[in-house]
Amino acid sequence: MARKTGPSYQMTNTHRDKIKNSNILNALIEHAEGNREMSSSQVTAGLGLLDRIMPKLATTQIEGTGENGEHLVAHEIVLRAVKANDSSAD
Repeated sequence: MARKTGPSYQMTNTHRDKIKNSNILNALIEHAEGNREMSSSQVTAGLGLLDRIMPKLATTQIEGTGENGEHLVAHEIVLRAVKANDSSAD
């Protein structure tokens, strides 16, 4: 069996809830808008904590061609995180 790599610490739901309620995202947004000064290490730490509780947003484009080079498939998949009660996600 292959040896497990990565962090040995598993974050509990209590820790995740504390991160969610700590306004890290608000601080990073204020910094990006120029309304709050943050050091580079504070930004890095904030982004690292957000990675633990929020999915990364990504856009992926899938394309294919047929035997004669004709364009057969063009789909775009967009992942977007929304609040559970957000009605704009419809």
